[in-house]
Amino acid sequence: MPYPAAWLQGASLGENITWELRLQIIRGFYKPDTVLSENQLASEFGTSRSPVREALKVLAGEGLIRLERMGAVVIGMTPGDMEELFDVRLLIENFVTERLLRQDVNHLADKLNQIIDRMEIALKHKDVLGFSYQDVLFHESLVQAARHNRILHTWNNLRALILSVMIAATEKRFESNIVQSEDTIAKHRAVVNALGSKDARLVRELVQEHYLDTRLAVNDSVLSTYREITGR
Repeated sequence: MPYPAAWLQGASLGENITWELRLQIIRGFYKPDTVLSENQLASEFGTSRSPVREALKVLAGEGLIRLERMGAVVIGMTPGDMEELFDVRLLIENFVTERLLRQDVNHLADKLNQIIDRMEIALKHKDVLGFSYQDVLFHESLVQAARHNRILHTWNNLRALILSVMIAATEKRFESNIVQSEDTIAKHRAVVNALGSKDARLVRELVQEHYLDTRLAVNDSVLSTYREITGR
């Protein structure tokens, strides 16, 4: 499948395999408790075991699998894992928007509106990867603009997982309720306008509302698949 090239330009084979496995785990293609062997995956990807081993170490660090002597055991994104991921995202975004309210955001607003324009184009063409990438890039741009190195470092550690979850959720939304994605675009515009007007109360409300909406989207797609697979 095509990968988010803007983040994977010059990526190693191991990084590309990591992306594919991460997405397939989150989509539910590899069910929890499935055992993945290095030999099996190397055969499927047509490569040696070395890049596969590299990918499995990354996924183990993200908590999607656990490494055992018999192979890699799939854990997946449990409801608790997903809740924690969104808790951290909300903490980050509340922090960075409060910080941005004390800065001149005119230049940032132009950049964010251009990103939203690209989201609209992606939606028009039902480009799941393009829409998901621009959506996450919008939030990453807020984090970068806040100029807080430790917060940015935390975001970078979660970035691949966040994008993978958004891709899986956007796939389902485009299939079943594309109007919700139009609403997502409108909410992004509203955040930009609220930051520009320095309306702190409105910014907080919009961020909270956006994350509630995103959690619902993930619950309707990624987590519903997890529950169907596991019965948990």
